[in-house]
Amino acid sequence: MIQVNGLKKAFDGFVALNGVDMHVEKGAIYGLVGPNGAGKSTLIRHLTGVYRPDQGEVQIDGENVYENKAVKSKIAYIPDELFYFMQADTMEMKRFYEGIYPSFDGKLFYRMQEFFPNIDVKRNIRRLSKGMQKQVAFWLAICCKPDILILDEPVDGLDPVMRRQIWSIILSEVAEKEMTVLVSSHNLRELEDVCDHVGIMHHGKIMIERSLSDLQGSVSKIQVACQSGMPKLPEHFQVLHMANTGRVYTMIVKGDPKEAEAALSYCNPTIVDVLPLTLEEIFIYEMGGADYEVKDILF
Repeated sequence: MIQVNGLKKAFDGFVALNGVDMHVEKGAIYGLVGPNGAGKSTLIRHLTGVYRPDQGEVQIDGENVYENKAVKSKIAYIPDELFYFMQADTMEMKRFYEGIYPSFDGKLFYRMQEFFPNIDVKRNIRRLSKGMQKQVAFWLAICCKPDILILDEPVDGLDPVMRRQIWSIILSEVAEKEMTVLVSSHNLRELEDVCDHVGIMHHGKIMIERSLSDLQGSVSKIQVACQSGMPKLPEHFQVLHMANTGRVYTMIVKGDPKEAEAALSYCNPTIVDVLPLTLEEIFIYEMGGADYEVKDILF
């Protein structure tokens, strides 16, 4: 669905993207994560056709995005900083969207109004709270019936009930229409609940891109207390971090978690707990290997 190959972009000598490769399958919910300054926003502006690549390709369904009206009409984008026309209310923005998106569904707009009961559709949107402005953005974006929905910090400013409702609507669209969703967010715990693929970005590149289940299955946290003291694993396991509190050792281990647990049986452990890493912990580990100063934060 989305294919990015060797994408490079520089601004006045500063390299923002340095050979990005990214692949997002149709119907996937893809989480794009990375530290501030990693290049996520610049990448998103290429995906939405705002920026022209210096080098490389940005394609959707095999077609270049930049200056391609037909491709852009398949994309709905909700940025972190929303923009609405100065005097526009929700109904005026609806008419504006109808003029841009041939697929805009006016009947769906009115059916979805029940999900946003607190929105006064005749009130100037800029006078609404930040959370209500976000609700209007989602309402309009879903009614565009996009093939691709791109979200930048999507539920920032929303209360917990509305956050859950927004994600429920998005997941329903993915299940029913195979809508593809790309989400950039620093809320990794929330992404973990909804994403099936993850791309970790750093210094203008995608460092790692895998399904969330593969990521969580390849690295695990093992807590063990051995009679003989500090536990040891065979050399084919990579122990990324180790810390201890008394006789209980906590290890971050790269390798098959079941094999690692079996390999620790030699020391007659009194405790062995194998725990999957959260997306937040995986991110911290990856950044720890990419010049971040990370010590015992995982424990």
